[in-house]
Amino acid sequence: MSGTLYLVATPIGNLGDFSPRAVETLKTVDFIAAEDTRVSVKLLNHFEIKRPMVSYHAHSHVSAGQSILNRLLAGESCALVTDAGTPAVSDPGEELVRLCAEQGVEILAIPGCCAAVNALAVSGLPTGRFTFEGFLSTNKKERREHLSSLQNERRTMLFHEAPHKLRTTLDDLCAFFGPERKIALCRELTKLHEETMRCTLGEAVAYYRENSPRGEYVLVLEGTTPSEEAEITPEEGVRQVLELKSRGLRMKDAVRQVAEATGLSRNELYSAAVAAEVEEN
Repeated sequence: MSGTLYLVATPIGNLGDFSPRAVETLKTVDFIAAEDTRVSVKLLNHFEIKRPMVSYHAHSHVSAGQSILNRLLAGESCALVTDAGTPAVSDPGEELVRLCAEQGVEILAIPGCCAAVNALAVSGLPTGRFTFEGFLSTNKKERREHLSSLQNERRTMLFHEAPHKLRTTLDDLCAFFGPERKIALCRELTKLHEETMRCTLGEAVAYYRENSPRGEYVLVLEGTTPSEEAEITPEEGVRQVLELKSRGLRMKDAVRQVAEATGLSRNELYSAAVAAEVEEN
């Protein structure tokens, strides 16, 4: 009989958030698979947990995953932990879960912290329907395609972002969704300097031109509304085209993306955008 894989959520900043059930699980499994054993050993030491650890992360998930699966199939139990938060969500643990599910290994979740859900809860934006988008790609083409696909998204959108990339991401969000779109920037959740800033994208861009981003962020972005979709004028479409072009897109690609997102005529948009660009110059 195979063992059990436990997905144990760990604190994202406050050790007081670690549940008694999570502690008990880590104390009783045969071994623990950790994203970074150097990080996890601090947590284990704090709770006086002494179990063998193996490394499981993005660069080792293929070989390490098979090794962990073999041990599970042999009857051992394993707890999977990430550095902070819920394993297997926007995390290499997703592959281990898939492997185990395919082989019929029992998988149990030990609930705990999830930064995205906590940010959504405090954002002040609609929570009934939402979509988790994770980190935007650093590849410009993939990033633009990702954001373009969300321009008519009505659900609240959640993004993770690192401080050194926040300004670029806010500029891109503003270009694709407009400066009036509401956003909540949730910083350092559960930690000493936790802060949630609720504003528009335009206000966020202006604020971080003057202030340095600090800490890890979850960005909670308002979805579009049917009335917003209906009110897109040709003038607003041209503004969006020129904004995208200023971000590095070719005119042709910017026109295509705006036309697909708004339903405006591609040919009319192109002609109007070229005319507006000539007039500006």
